[in-house]
Amino acid sequence: MNQARYIMIGGFLGAGKTTAVAQLANRLSFEGKRVGLITNDQGSDLVDTAMLRSRGFATEEIPGGCFCCRFNSLVDAARNLSRATRPDVFIAEPVGSCTDLVATVTYPLRRIYGDQYSVAPLSVLVDPTRALRIFGLESGGKFSEKVLYIYRKQLQEADIIVINKSDSIDPEQARRLESALANEFPGKEVRLVSARTGAGVEEWFDRITSGNQPSGASMNIDYEIYATGEELLGWLNATAQVTSGSGFDANELLRALAERVQARLNQHQVEIAHLKMTLSPDEGLGDIAVINLVRNDLVPELSLTLADQPNSGQLIINLRAEGAPEQLKSAVEASLEELPSDRPGLTLHLEHLEHFRPGKPQPTHRDLSFAEGAASPV
Repeated sequence: MNQARYIMIGGFLGAGKTTAVAQLANRLSFEGKRVGLITNDQGSDLVDTAMLRSRGFATEEIPGGCFCCRFNSLVDAARNLSRATRPDVFIAEPVGSCTDLVATVTYPLRRIYGDQYSVAPLSVLVDPTRALRIFGLESGGKFSEKVLYIYRKQLQEADIIVINKSDSIDPEQARRLESALANEFPGKEVRLVSARTGAGVEEWFDRITSGNQPSGASMNIDYEIYATGEELLGWLNATAQVTSGSGFDANELLRALAERVQARLNQHQVEIAHLKMTLSPDEGLGDIAVINLVRNDLVPELSLTLADQPNSGQLIINLRAEGAPEQLKSAVEASLEELPSDRPGLTLHLEHLEHFRPGKPQPTHRDLSFAEGAASPV
């Protein structure tokens, strides 16, 4: 039986996972391989899913919990993709606040379905500016210690630590960050890449498309601290319908909305992990506009733009920050209400909004070790 390749690309919120996933999927498709993508979130209506589908990739979405707690849904998603497109390679993007993926996802996958999948080394991406602040190399906003517990555990279990967005830092910053990671996580493979520009990605992609995940003991983790860290993060997902009889500038609208939300959260000293939004026109060829904001002191960045002005479209908002969900809701609703005031003819109808804190992780399986050819505990 031919084994499909299973590649998981993790990392904290805002590390650039979706851009990397899209780049890897493009490369594999160019090589003639069939690719299936699996996105994951604590809520529903994901920007990542909309963006990847807009690029023509077969994508399954697993909402309502991380892969570790939705292991059976992860397997079902792979089966759905297999029935539809028979992928040679599955690329999975877990929730950015999730850790312990080796024990709860890849080891159980190898134990239960090892005849169906070959599992790649686990890559964990980091945003270099965020990491420089977390490791005390530069000043700037960062999360509380229990949130950072999750961040460090993600790096501890990585087979490959990928410093993404290398184009955003200078060589000296890169050197200091590589040194800090080597000191804190000795023996880890560390790579410097930019998924956006392509720098360093080919060597990394070669590694995860050909190498296999090593066996051994999974890491120790305190699930009480892990749960508390997740509970400190507020989560908001929303969808809205935007219409204008004379058409509207989707790129400008996304930028204005992101700046308004950012300003309100800054007023309350809420640390932004990731604000990402898409605007999908109701008519057209499937092109969308996408904007991202991964830190409080950063300018919101449009990663995809629309050339034409649509008359209507769907807005999707995903916001994750260390703050009360009610603060996120207030910031988003007030910002949405402001938008039509200086845009004559524009109407905006909020269709759905959910805001919450993630619940305590309850893994479906947890394998404490794995050795080739041997059973491991559940």
